[in-house]
Amino acid sequence: MEETEQKGVDCDFDSREYIRKTVREMQPDEQPREKLIKFGAESLSEAELLAIILRTGSREMNVIDTARTLITYFGGLRRLARKNWQELKVIPGIARVKAITLEAIFEFSRRLEVASLGEKITIRSPEDAAAYFSPRLRDLAYETFFVAFLNNAKNLTGYQKISSGGSTATIVEPAEVMRQAVMNRANSILLLHNHPSGQTKESRADIHLTRRISESGKLLGIPVDDHIIIAGDTFVSFRSKGLL
Repeated sequence: MEETEQKGVDCDFDSREYIRKTVREMQPDEQPREKLIKFGAESLSEAELLAIILRTGSREMNVIDTARTLITYFGGLRRLARKNWQELKVIPGIARVKAITLEAIFEFSRRLEVASLGEKITIRSPEDAAAYFSPRLRDLAYETFFVAFLNNAKNLTGYQKISSGGSTATIVEPAEVMRQAVMNRANSILLLHNHPSGQTKESRADIHLTRRISESGKLLGIPVDDHIIIAGDTFVSFRSKGLL
C-alpha cells in the first residue's frame, strides 16, 4: 500500500519551487531504475539512488526531486544519515513508512562497513578501535559514551553504551563503567565517545573522567587500554597523546 501524503508539514521551503515533470514523463535513460539496469548503479547520482529506495514521490514533487530535496535540506548524505525517522518526516512525501525505511538503511550501511572487518575483531591499536567504532559513533548528533570489553588476546568480546546526552556532553559514572566491565568478564577495557561538533580536542572533563575510570580499573585489575574520541572521519587517542 502506498503511503498517504503527509499532513501538516512544518518546513521552511516552498515545495512548489521543486515541481518537476513526473518520472514517467522522463526519457527512459533518465529514469533511475532503467538507468541502473542499462548503465549500472555507479552511473546514478546520489539523488537517483535514493529515489529508487523511496519508490514514490508526492503530489508536490516526483520521487527524484523528493530525494534531491532530502539531501539538500539536510546538508548532504552524511548529515542526512544522522537523522532519525521523526526528523526525516519534515519533507513532503516522506511519511512514516518511508522515514523508517531510510533510518533502517542508514543503520544497515553502517553495520555493513563494520562487517567488512570480519567476525573476530582484535583491537591492538587506536586505528583498530576507530575502524570498528567510527561507523557506530561518527554520524550521531548527540554525544554517546561506549565501553568495549577485551580479553587477554585483545579480542573484542562485546561493548555497552553507558550514556548519551546533548550535542556537547554526556554524563558518565565510573562505577557503572566498571560494573559493566566486571559483568562482562573483561580483562581490559576501551573507552570511546564521539564529538558531534567534529572537534577532536579532548576537554578537561574528558581527561578527568578518563583518569577516574583508569584509577577504578587499577583497583579491580581491569586496565583501561585507551580512550578514543571519534569526531567525524577523524579520531584522537588518549594513550597516543600521553594522557593515559
